[in-house]
Amino acid sequence: MAALGRKFLNNLKSKEFREYLMSTHFWGPVANWGIPIAAIGDLQKDPKIISGTMTTALCLYSTIFMRFAWKVQPRNMLLFACHITNFTVQSVQGGRFIEYHYMGGKQRIQKAQQQQAA
Repeated sequence: MAALGRKFLNNLKSKEFREYLMSTHFWGPVANWGIPIAAIGDLQKDPKIISGTMTTALCLYSTIFMRFAWKVQPRNMLLFACHITNFTVQSVQGGRFIEYHYMGGKQRIQKAQQQQAA
């Protein structure tokens, strides 16, 4: 176990790792994580504020960049993870949007609010 820890520390100290930390291959995905983190925070918010157009655009955007992250050499798995997370969360948001606007969610919420007020 100690040998594994030493190997990990030596890898962190390596010139290659330092160069990776100073590259767009690292900082691009790190900056991109703001999108899925914000979307995760929005999962608890009222579905009436979800934009169907923006949710669709973000799903397409993430699909395109997942492919890019997979095809670029060397593969950028940090970027891929960011976009697969974003695609998943945006898909959930899209489902919430459809349920609210097209499958009676709006009426159920209004009915529940009327019953609470009575």
